[in-house]
Amino acid sequence: MASTVNNSNLKWYPVYTHPRAEKKAYSALTEKGVEAYLPLHRRLKQWSDRKKWVEEPLIKSYLFVRIADNNQTEVLMTKGIARFIYFSGKITAMPDRQIDELKLLMASSLELEVTEEDLKPGEKIKIKAGPLKGIAGEIIAYKSQKQLLLRLENLGCSIIVNVAASLINRL
Repeated sequence: MASTVNNSNLKWYPVYTHPRAEKKAYSALTEKGVEAYLPLHRRLKQWSDRKKWVEEPLIKSYLFVRIADNNQTEVLMTKGIARFIYFSGKITAMPDRQIDELKLLMASSLELEVTEEDLKPGEKIKIKAGPLKGIAGEIIAYKSQKQLLLRLENLGCSIIVNVAASLINRL
């Protein structure tokens, strides 16, 4: 990717990868000089004979690329990349703010869960303290606990994180 590209022309796009090819696709993109983000979380997996901590993609078969509009072909020609995500016939770009919030969530030590459902809107809130201070989201009832739902617009999934009720303000 050309280094002369103006940063204001760059947008984040979610891309769909081939199954279980997220890490390989991420490596191939970074080798090409494409800015990419693959949120990984550690999880304890159990087999019949052992347990092991593994790093898995937070959102299966997705990663994010920051490119100019004219660099989409370069991304599609990368091994492991299946397609861009479309809504209403257009490739979906994500606001920088959402990627920044996702990075902040990943940097926290909070337990995260991704749901593939596009959950219905609830009460809008903003976190007022703690490592996620400033992140806005929606409240949902889930597993009999109050949890914050961070909706990733135009992606078709949401991230659920446990946040104490004392740490949120209603908007």
